[in-house]
Amino acid sequence: MTQNPYYKHHIFFCLNQRDNGQDCCANLGAQASFDHCKAQVKAAGLAGVGGVRVNKAGCLDRCAGGPVAVVYPEGIWYTVMDSHDVDEIVESHLKNGQVVERLVVPTEVGR
Repeated sequence: MTQNPYYKHHIFFCLNQRDNGQDCCANLGAQASFDHCKAQVKAAGLAGVGGVRVNKAGCLDRCAGGPVAVVYPEGIWYTVMDSHDVDEIVESHLKNGQVVERLVVPTEVGR
């Protein structure tokens, strides 16, 4: 039996804060990108069932590419530096299904 997914896209933003002085997405503006993405998805009419869900996440273990977000079901990882990057991801990927290649985190980038 094939079901339609509850959400077409799910985007998770790493908002992890490290207290030991190591680099982390929280120190690189991840909260602002998350907030902007939620607002843009809602403004574009993409939010909700059958559309897009924007979620907070703890450490996604791709710190060297941070701040990071990942879009499912495709599993595309993005480095999201500012609101312009968020706007491009919303318009290209979440709205039109086109990966934003310039923001994709290379496969070998981990922690």
